[in-house]
Amino acid sequence: MERISADVRRELGRFGAVGSIGRVVEVWTDAVGESIARNAWPARVGRDGTLHVNTSSSAWAFELTQLAPAILGRLRETMTEAALRGLRFAPGPLPEPAATGPDAAHSERLAPSPETLAEAGQVAAAIADEDLRKIVERAAAASLARAADRRAV
Repeated sequence: MERISADVRRELGRFGAVGSIGRVVEVWTDAVGESIARNAWPARVGRDGTLHVNTSSSAWAFELTQLAPAILGRLRETMTEAALRGLRFAPGPLPEPAATGPDAAHSERLAPSPETLAEAGQVAAAIADEDLRKIVERAAAASLARAADRRAV
């Protein structure tokens, strides 16, 4: 599979600062640290080059506003190609944290048993479109295998 990140970056570069959000997301955690990244995440870059950052609370927004010059400096060091002009923090939605610990193992694919595959086939049997039926069958088998694995604990 061919990586397209360079092509995507080139195309987004045509939009100036607005197109730099992908690069900001790539370097965010390294630039601000784990603690801040868990409580603040880049949302968008405005036309004027201001990076709008969603925070987990208004207290985090206030604290990060006080640290904005230092954060902006680190981002500019890391992203020499981006023309960020400022930062704006406000409470807003954050991405879900990555699964870690004991539950992370459940996010891996489980191999469905023959019984699970048969049950998934019955669930999808009424779908006329063959491609759609296969997709639904695979999804049902994965879901049934995950549910069976959780019950087995």
